[in-house]
Amino acid sequence: MNIVNRFLKYVSFPTTSNPNSRTHPSSSEQKLLAAYLVKELQALGVSDAYMDDYSYVYGTVKSNSSKPIETIGFIAHLDTSCDMSGENIKPRLVHNYDGGDVVLNEALNIVMTTKEFPFLRELKGRTLIVTDGTTLLGADDKAGIAEIMTMVEYFHKHPEVEHGDIKIAFTPDEEIGEGPLFFNIEAWQAKWAYTVDSMKEGLINYENFNAAAARVVISGINMHPGYAKNHMKNSLLIAMEYNQMLPVAMTPSHTENYEGFYHLNNIEGNVERTEMHYIIRNHDKLKFANQKAQMEKIAAYLNDVYGEKTVSVEIHDQYLNMKELVEKHPDALNVAIEAIKQAGVELTILPIRGGTDGAQLTYRGLVCPNLGTGSYNFHSRYEFVTVEGMEKCTEILINIVKIVANKSN
Repeated sequence: MNIVNRFLKYVSFPTTSNPNSRTHPSSSEQKLLAAYLVKELQALGVSDAYMDDYSYVYGTVKSNSSKPIETIGFIAHLDTSCDMSGENIKPRLVHNYDGGDVVLNEALNIVMTTKEFPFLRELKGRTLIVTDGTTLLGADDKAGIAEIMTMVEYFHKHPEVEHGDIKIAFTPDEEIGEGPLFFNIEAWQAKWAYTVDSMKEGLINYENFNAAAARVVISGINMHPGYAKNHMKNSLLIAMEYNQMLPVAMTPSHTENYEGFYHLNNIEGNVERTEMHYIIRNHDKLKFANQKAQMEKIAAYLNDVYGEKTVSVEIHDQYLNMKELVEKHPDALNVAIEAIKQAGVELTILPIRGGTDGAQLTYRGLVCPNLGTGSYNFHSRYEFVTVEGMEKCTEILINIVKIVANKSN
């Protein structure tokens, strides 16, 4: 199966994760894709491939060398983001892309424009896989799965190419920060690994946000508006006041590179009760701590104004910046850099304005930089991937395995 058909098959599985389910995996649909991938791995000679009770898929491409070669791993995630519908995805191939605006849905007037996405012009001549504008595509991270699987197929068809043990894992619920929750590092036994879960080919991320989630609950008092003076406490208005007290320029739409932000991701309520959900992000640990403290201070101030227990804030950390730990174990980075150069792809090293399974796994002892997949515009109706990008990313993964084997000679 070629990489395009493989990718299109994977995106036909709806695998949206559910942050409110409190089950593992968070959506039953992820189990269906996991089961399919186990069968595919087994057909490619990965005899130990299996899915565990939490829908993690594991397998090993066994070493074909008599020499000791470092065991390395590759990881991608099964789920897609709940920020945009992942149901009934209708992918479309745009062959020999002309570098201009892409009409995704003529009937609904949904257009991916070069004005909004200037980098599109650089992809002229490529084959794009896009959506019909009503869903995300699922390239995050089914492009990563397709590339890992195509790498596995390469080594299955080329037994003459020397390699050590190659560990494969596909994880559920990365999009809600739970991907590494039940990941069995000890049984997997890789020296280091790569999450194949970033954007354009040749990209390496090994710096990520420190991340937390916050739940802010405003308790109000409802009253007939005709008799509300000095009695009504409108939780909606207090919620607006709370949000306005956060730094106005520290939002995703006002920040870039290493700048942190608060992101109001959801708000729901009425006069009696309003609940807001935020994500808090910063690369700097001290600034990250100060952001969390700021949310607590605002709550304390509003409780002084409107009465005790009017505002409650619950904050929990999600993952931390893996930079310091990765830099202490440079082999993973150096091998990836060499592999990208061998593929003739421009090397780009950027901090990721988000997180991956690799961040948490690194803190658990499995150093895990993040590699590009040839994809763009994650979590949106404008998400797309290029066929050429996926092919180059697969080549990079193959190169990584070969370089590790050669270093053992």
